[in-house]
Amino acid sequence: MRHRMAGRHLGRSSSHRRALYRNQVTDLLRHEKLVTTEAKAKEVRSLTERMITLGKKGQLSHRRRALAYIFDTGVVRKLFDEIATRYEERAGGYTRVTKLGPRKGDMAPMAQVELV
Repeated sequence: MRHRMAGRHLGRSSSHRRALYRNQVTDLLRHEKLVTTEAKAKEVRSLTERMITLGKKGQLSHRRRALAYIFDTGVVRKLFDEIATRYEERAGGYTRVTKLGPRKGDMAPMAQVELV
């Protein structure tokens, strides 16, 4: 039974899945837009919103928690200085997932994640 097993496994090991999510969150914050499959997009959305909330809090401990998850220090700087100030008045819902249709090669449902 799958009781209390949140999240998608995506056919990967836990370390591979964690690395994938970290890369995609970093790229989404760097470029403010990301095209990926729907399942990955839905997972990346919640992780990115968590990082933006850390950026809004803005203390040193929150910056260190973001640095522990996001690879690039420049992206963390952008998160805390630019992105977090943009969402100062907003209480959540920082990202939007738009469905794009199937991918041509394998008909995988694609989606675009972008910062609102």
